[in-house]
Amino acid sequence: MIQYFGIKIYQPYYLIMNQSAEVLISIVSPVYRAEGMIKELVERIRNTVLNISSNYEIILVEDGSPDNSWDEIVFESVKNDKIKGIKLSRNFGQHFAITAGLDYAKGDWVVVMDCDLQDRPEEIINLYQKAQEGYDIVLAKRSERKDSLLKKLSSLFFYKVFSYMSGIPQDSSIANFGIYSKKVIKVLNTMREPMRAFSPMIKWVGFKSTAIEVQHESRLLGKSSYNIKKLVNLAIDICISYSDKPLKLTIKTGFLISFFSILYTIYNLIAYKLGIIKISGFTSLIISVWILSGLIIFTLGITGLYISRIFEGIKSRPIYIIESTTKDATS
Repeated sequence: MIQYFGIKIYQPYYLIMNQSAEVLISIVSPVYRAEGMIKELVERIRNTVLNISSNYEIILVEDGSPDNSWDEIVFESVKNDKIKGIKLSRNFGQHFAITAGLDYAKGDWVVVMDCDLQDRPEEIINLYQKAQEGYDIVLAKRSERKDSLLKKLSSLFFYKVFSYMSGIPQDSSIANFGIYSKKVIKVLNTMREPMRAFSPMIKWVGFKSTAIEVQHESRLLGKSSYNIKKLVNLAIDICISYSDKPLKLTIKTGFLISFFSILYTIYNLIAYKLGIIKISGFTSLIISVWILSGLIIFTLGITGLYISRIFEGIKSRPIYIIESTTKDATS
């Protein structure tokens, strides 16, 4: 993109290609239940990236999909050796699959996108152009999400809760789709914690970043594998893994209950001395027992979650396990 008198003008594709013919572009996409989308996904990515550089690689990570997604990936890799497939031994989850792809990506610039084509491959050009202005991270901001109302609301709630718990502002219109410089990915790959969440990890890494608005499309086939239960579990995992605020909240809650309990005790003592209360009430006793018992159980639960994360971490198990690659399948 160039500017004349403050007006931004996007350069023709052939100029972009001439300027960056030797740049290696890696596209990483986790794949799950996408056998009917692989062909179009690969074709659209290829047609788009060729406008930037003839030097590219498409890394598709099959995350234990129950359909024939792996067969489709192998088939496409036979036709085009720039397509590289990684098959995980089971379903580890989207963010673990992204990690596997990033570990194998060699690009000077790395694009991360979903496989369902809601992230439009054609937007890669705009992301790359913006990155050439001096940004290491360019995120895709979905101005008009083509999702169901339930998914929009659940996503909004998730990001609001996570923003509050982590203290890091989160935007529900921004997900994983974006382009990242090689040095960003290099640092990200050193982070081997067992709880993976790509977006918060990218924010933690830092570097110069920005976001641009992109067009969001409806899912090509099927429906998202994320449901309310998975979103809630993901929110809890991320909040516990990336913030100690839940522990601080239990301390504050305990302090408030203790404070009001002291006030209530003083009131009862004064009322008893003045003859207002002649016999201690059964109701107040039961309420106190229930409140304090609930608080204790809640606090133990929060503490237990943190201990369980420590337990998972000290096992030092691999983040993911690769069953095979397209190189193995085609050799």
